[in-house]
Amino acid sequence: MKKKQGLAERINIMRASVMGANDGILSVAGIVIGVAGATSNNYAIFLAGISGMLAGTISMAMGEYVSVNAQRDTEQRAIMREKVALDEHPATEIDFITQRYVDTGIRPELANKAATEMLQREPLVAGVRERYGFDPREKTSAIGAAVASMISFPTGSILPLLAITLLPANIKIIGTMIAVIIALSITGYAAATLGNANRMKATLRNVISGLLTMLVTYMIGLAFAR
Repeated sequence: MKKKQGLAERINIMRASVMGANDGILSVAGIVIGVAGATSNNYAIFLAGISGMLAGTISMAMGEYVSVNAQRDTEQRAIMREKVALDEHPATEIDFITQRYVDTGIRPELANKAATEMLQREPLVAGVRERYGFDPREKTSAIGAAVASMISFPTGSILPLLAITLLPANIKIIGTMIAVIIALSITGYAAATLGNANRMKATLRNVISGLLTMLVTYMIGLAFAR
C-alpha cells in the first residue's frame, strides 16, 4: 500500500516546483537577453539559452537534493539529542515545555499539567516539536524535491527561450521582457502564497529582481557587441 504524502512533503514539493520554475525563468531570461544585446544571431541566442537551461536544471536538482538531505540530517541529530534528554533528564524537558507555555500566558499549574501529559503520551514528538520546532513524524523527500526542480526549471526556461527566438526582431527584447515580467509575477505570487507572505510585496520584489537581471545582462551584452 502506498504511503500517503504528508503536508510537509506536499509543501516541500510545491516549494521546489515554484522556486525551480522561477529560477528557470529568471536565469535563462538573463542569459538570452544578455546574448541578444551582443548579437542578433538567433542560433547563438538559442544555443546559449539551451545551455543555460540544461546547466540550471542539473544545478537546481542537485542543489535541492543536497539541501533537503542536509535539513534531514540536522533534524535527525535533533531527534537523537531529544531522545537522550528524555531518557536522562525527563524533568528538565517538562520544565522547559512548561516555561514555554507560561511565557505565552498560560497559568503555571495548567502549563505543567499540559507538558506532563504530552510527554507521557508522545514524549519524543512533543519534546522535538516544543524544543526544535518541527514534527519528527513529518518526512520530506530529497528525491521528490530534486525531481520537482528538474521538471519545473526547464518548464520555466521555455518561456524566455521561445520568446527571444520566435518574436520578430523589432520587438524581440521588449517582448521577452514583458513575457518574463508576467511569468515572474505569477511565480512570485505563488511563492508568497506558499510562504504565507505579503503577496504584493513578494510579487513586486520578484519582478524588480527580474528586470534588474535582464537590464544588467543586456548592458553587458551591448558592451561586447560587435
